[in-house]
Formats: sequence, C-alpha cells, structure tokens
Amino acid sequence: MKVLFLILAMFQAAPKGNVETGKTLFMKYGCFECHGREAQGGAGTGPKLGPAPIPFSAFVYQVRSPRDQMPPYTSKVLSDAELADIYAFVQAAPQPPKVDSLPQLK
Repeated sequence: MKVLFLILAMFQAAPKGNVETGKTLFMKYGCFECHGREAQGGAGTGPKLGPAPIPFSAFVYQVRSPRDQMPPYTSKVLSDAELADIYAFVQAAPQPPKVDSLPQLK
C-alpha cells in the first residue's frame, strides 16, 4: 500500500508557485551556488534542475532527504509553499538552444 501511495504521489500536480518568489528563494538559500543561477547545473557541482524538472513530489523528497553533499532543507527551513515557488522558478528556466540553431564554425 505504501508503494502505491508513493507511485500516485509521483504523478500529483505541483501546487501553484510564484516564479519571482522562487527565484528570490533560490538565491537566498544558496541553491544557485551548486545548481547555477538559472538551475542549469554545473560541472562538478549540483545537477541541472530545469527547465524540465522531476515531478514535484520527487523534488520535495530530494530537497528534504538529499543524497550526496547537498544539505537537507527540512520544513523548518523551507515550507512546502516555498518549495512550490522554487519549483515554479525551476520549471520556468529557459530551454537551452538546440544544437542545430547554434552558429557553425568554419
């Protein structure tokens, strides 16, 4: 039963968040230090988070119970509403340019 609940939770829609508030929180809590200012990730640091993030429930789980070197952000540090705002910011991250749209070197 617990597994079924977890599977159903994975496909639950994310709560409505505010992109601008999410960006402010992303910077305030230092997420940008590892994940980049646009949640694009970086070599040897945190993974790319956007523009197509993992489902919201998985995002919350990762933030609350991270693996590797990321510190946990409990609900005492970040509320679920604040996480929804950060998630909205990550979802709004710009798409990287397509390889065929980049200028070709000659």
